Amino acid sequence: MSLGDDLKPHLPFLRRYARALTGSQVHGDNFVRATLEAIVAAPEAFPRDVDPRLGLYRTFHAIWSSANIEEEPGHASAHDAEGIAQARLARITPLSRQALLLTAMEGFTPEDAGYLIGAAPEEVEQLVAEALAEIERQTRADVLIIEDEPIIAMDIETIVRDLGHNVTGVAVTRDEAVQQAMARRPSLVLADIQLADDSSGIDAVKDILREFQVPVIFITAFPERLLTGERPEPTFLITKPFQRSTVKAQIAQALFFDTSTVPA
Repeated sequence: MSLGDDLKPHLPFLRRYARALTGSQVHGDNFVRATLEAIVAAPEAFPRDVDPRLGLYRTFHAIWSSANIEEEPGHASAHDAEGIAQARLARITPLSRQALLLTAMEGFTPEDAGYLIGAAPEEVEQLVAEALAEIERQTRADVLIIEDEPIIAMDIETIVRDLGHNVTGVAVTRDEAVQQAMARRPSLVLADIQLADDSSGIDAVKDILREFQVPVIFITAFPERLLTGERPEPTFLITKPFQRSTVKAQIAQALFFDTSTVPA
């Protein structure tokens, strides 16, 4: 099997990770594209002594870290993702966010995450704890949950409240979701795709975003349906069945790039 065949199954998830790390579909995909270009240009440099997924993420990190070192702060608006990230990064190091996302969202062990970012496993665990603590201090949100499965909705609501956020409501249909969003404008939306009356959570989110901007995290058992590369795709995406730590990490990252919680 070729290297390309080995890497292909992991690309949608690297794209998800890159978007969560940068807060932008465009920027995230650009870094993934640069990663693939680097591999094609020098396949002999690709790490062959580890699992292909580890090698892919290691190559991505080398490119992302180099770009961030060369970046000059202060050129982005405080109201776009880059400007928001710069405000956050004054308080949270990129290394801590990488450790958080790699373990909580991508499912890497502390040992594997340490290999990717050049840290010992115990350092990874400390970085994750520091990132979560700082992000939680910075961010508090009103959250709308769009989910038609009562047990799943209850679990998500518990996670949200445990993080210190307020739940404005739980909607089970598209119409109900839009009505609740208009009545109490949330600062974060967690949305399933398939709803109780066979309506679409995607359509509900589109209706809400026509009225006001709000970060959205999609929750679905079929992430590949949203990661096709054929249309604008969600920056934040959780796969069912999910781990509680994954939901916490995605909420933290979504609010990380939200203008309403930018540190003064």
